[in-house]
Amino acid sequence: MLFKTHPSKFYSLPHTQKSTIPPIQAFTTLLKSCSSSPYQLKQIHALLLTTGLSIKNRLITHLLTNLTLLGHMSYARQLFDEMHKPRTFLWNTLIKGYVKNELPIEAASVYRQMHLIGVRPDSFTYPFVVKACAQLPELWTGGAVHVHVMKYGLEFVSMVRTELMIMYVKFGEMGLAEFLFGSMVDRDVVAWNALIAVCVQNGLASKALGLFHQMSLAGIKPDAVTIVSALSACGQLGCLEIGEETYGVARKEGIDCNIIVENARLDMFVKCGNTDMARTLFNKMPQRNVISWSTMILGYAINGETEKALALFSRMKNEEVQPNYVTYLGVLSACSHAGLVNEGWAYFNHMAQSGNKNIQPRKEHYACMVDLLGRSGHLEEAYNFIKSMPIEPDAGVWGALLGACAIHHDVKLGQHVADLLFEVAPDIASYHVIMSNMYAAVGRWDFVDKVRLKMRKKGVKKVAGYSSVEFNSEFHFFYGGDRSHPQSAYIYEKLEVLLKQIKSIGYIPKTSSVFHDVETEEKEVTISTHSEKLAIAFGLINVRPGYPIRVMKNLRTCDDCHNFSKFVSKITMREIIMRDKIRFHHFRNGVCSCKDFW
Repeated sequence: MLFKTHPSKFYSLPHTQKSTIPPIQAFTTLLKSCSSSPYQLKQIHALLLTTGLSIKNRLITHLLTNLTLLGHMSYARQLFDEMHKPRTFLWNTLIKGYVKNELPIEAASVYRQMHLIGVRPDSFTYPFVVKACAQLPELWTGGAVHVHVMKYGLEFVSMVRTELMIMYVKFGEMGLAEFLFGSMVDRDVVAWNALIAVCVQNGLASKALGLFHQMSLAGIKPDAVTIVSALSACGQLGCLEIGEETYGVARKEGIDCNIIVENARLDMFVKCGNTDMARTLFNKMPQRNVISWSTMILGYAINGETEKALALFSRMKNEEVQPNYVTYLGVLSACSHAGLVNEGWAYFNHMAQSGNKNIQPRKEHYACMVDLLGRSGHLEEAYNFIKSMPIEPDAGVWGALLGACAIHHDVKLGQHVADLLFEVAPDIASYHVIMSNMYAAVGRWDFVDKVRLKMRKKGVKKVAGYSSVEFNSEFHFFYGGDRSHPQSAYIYEKLEVLLKQIKSIGYIPKTSSVFHDVETEEKEVTISTHSEKLAIAFGLINVRPGYPIRVMKNLRTCDDCHNFSKFVSKITMREIIMRDKIRFHHFRNGVCSCKDFW
């Protein structure tokens, strides 16, 4: 420890010297050397007070900056409030500290105070104020700040404009973001990267790839950040061909050997369902970090290759690579997808009891454990596990249990969980749909009507299910009963032939997958044209023999489409890789990689 005595006694000079006040330079050096210890910074502050040097702006700026970097915002605010007429730079430092520590309300409050007392903001104020607004639940504060930006003539400052674009995308205002981007005087690679990245982060992968293409046409050379975002977009969409074309651009620009780019390519492979190519890349990587290991482990987990995931985790520990919380998320996911309850408990307990902050269980890990217990039929144990959580369960945790209740048709517990869930996330449509489907599965149509009426009153809209297939670097989208595709006539003809063939070898439509109160014959017609079936028929027509048919579904695939895919893979001898909202399903010769546990 640096200080063992009272701070006023820490710094002493020989008695022969006229002044006992330490020079400012000495304190500056001391602040730099103690920048990682909040306790020592507080002691230095106390020493500054006793020496009378606390009024020196340069010293107080160093102290405030270090406190915000360490996340000690309450002490930083106390220090700031003691200052006499702090400069704009110090206001910026405090706002930046709140934003960095994910305290957007406090950041916005400081900006409001700054505005009210007449302190003029500068071009460094607004990037962080707008960042804070982007973290708030509603856009109106950000809109007001945008007005202030224009008032002070800062709307064309690149950093400010970029943050405004990011904020508008996060709130779904893509038109405003594109307007700001289009009117930028100098659209450099940083601006392009910002817009592409925020589109990826907010699930607008197709838009991100469109921007990446526009960037190329504009003659802007991509950097590693651009390539990482584009590869992430390809992973979201499951477009392996476009992903490899994107990596070709990286190779051309000489940035393909960057570990960040290689990790993004690794992630793209596993999200496209190609763990073989991912493992080949992983083995050839000259450098591997914890992100590389975690990506490969999680990739095996979501693709149903549990044994490989756990084996790689063991190798990781043997090679003394320290796992992080993402690594354990992959390990627990692997256990969940295979129903390995005892193994899951062992890994989770190790995390909780390790004392290592880097692997302490987070809400995502609790949700994984609930999913593991629930899918395995231990519903009461999963419920009690949630009730004993040391942190407040979120929608992801309760949603995992509701999904398990639906799988096991436990309507009583499902109703109770839904009541708790709707308090946390009343506007998420998927949870209402799960509850409605649960009632429909047991024939309680009056309760189905109540749930649907409740959704209409609240304005909660069900997300339309669709499936997509990549072919010749283009995406083809299909909706249930859709006939808008140019090849629709051939697709429906192919589908009819497939249904006849698989029925002849034992396929029976699972009409329980239709959650509407209609006759069985009408249910059969409905499920026969689900989007997954249309996508598979399209793939069989167009994808060359010997290549897998890759289908991406935005929702959980239904039992009947899962069964249909198994039969089709058997009669056609084609591999079908389907990624739904939950996991991957690899259908080969009539068998699914999930072993019907999903």
